[in-house]
Amino acid sequence: MKIYTKTGDKGQTSLIGGTRVPKYHLRIECYGTVDELNSYIGLIMCQSIETHHQQVLKEIQDRLFTVGASLAADPEKSKMKIPDLHDDDIELLEKEMDQMNEILPALKHFVLPGGNTVVSYCHIARCICRRAERLTVHLAAESFVDEKMTIYLNRLSDYLFVLARKLNLDAKTEENIWIPRM
Repeated sequence: MKIYTKTGDKGQTSLIGGTRVPKYHLRIECYGTVDELNSYIGLIMCQSIETHHQQVLKEIQDRLFTVGASLAADPEKSKMKIPDLHDDDIELLEKEMDQMNEILPALKHFVLPGGNTVVSYCHIARCICRRAERLTVHLAAESFVDEKMTIYLNRLSDYLFVLARKLNLDAKTEENIWIPRM
């Protein structure tokens, strides 16, 4: 099977269901941003972090493929069975955050991105996740989007923030807090 089809050479692509849309279509922006996020999650997984975190991130990557597939489908024309998100996918993120927060110091200041490389990758992924969420909320205002997609992206950005704090703690790196200049 060839990876190139030449069908997108004129700036159009197909959604699942066959609908042709321009490559700048909001639906394409949504799942393209989810794909970008997934790539950063892979970068975080390649760092020296606990195996448990790597396993959770692998699960997140799988769920992001689910989100991407859902966003890539034309809700009016697609007849293809697409995987869906479950409540436990969202609950996993919440459970992981709760466990990490039990050992993290109380948050008393805004945290500036940084501390070490893997923590910085987490913050970049968090920002991309927020963008994916904003785009998906915009798409949901114009077309059908399963509500769990936006909830999952919202929770995932929170998870990435907490993971950044936990990885800073694990590395014994001082948190980069924001003290506003007055």
